[in-house]
Amino acid sequence: MKKVPRLLAKQSAIDLIDWLKKLHGPLMFHQSGGCCDGSAPMCYTAGELRVGSNDICLGEIEGCRFYMSADQFEYWKHTQLTLDVTPGRGSSFSLEIPLGVRFCIQSRLFTEEELENLEPLLDIPDA
Repeated sequence: MKKVPRLLAKQSAIDLIDWLKKLHGPLMFHQSGGCCDGSAPMCYTAGELRVGSNDICLGEIEGCRFYMSADQFEYWKHTQLTLDVTPGRGSSFSLEIPLGVRFCIQSRLFTEEELENLEPLLDIPDA
C-alpha cells in the first residue's frame, strides 16, 4: 500500500507557491499556533524563520518544507492537511499577504487504515 501523505495542496496554492518562488527564491511554511491570523500557514523565505527542537516537519509542498510546533502537532496529528488559498488580506507576516490573498488549511481526519500507513515525518537539519 502506498504511504498516505500528511500534506496536500490545491492547485491554487501550488500556483501561488510557484509565483512566490519566482519573487523570493526558496520558501518554507510554518503553521502558526494562534498569533496574528489565528492558526494559519505562514510562508517565509527559506531560513527566515528559525526552526528548532520544538518544531516538526510534516513534509514538503512543491519543495517547500512545512513545519509546526510539537505542541500543535499533537492536535493535528490525526488529520491530513490541505494547503489552499483564499481571497482577503490577512494580518500576518506571510509573503502572500501583499497580494490580497492568504494561505489557509483544510483538514480531514485520517481513517484508521491511513493512520497505520502515514508518510514519515521529515528530519529537521541541525541549525
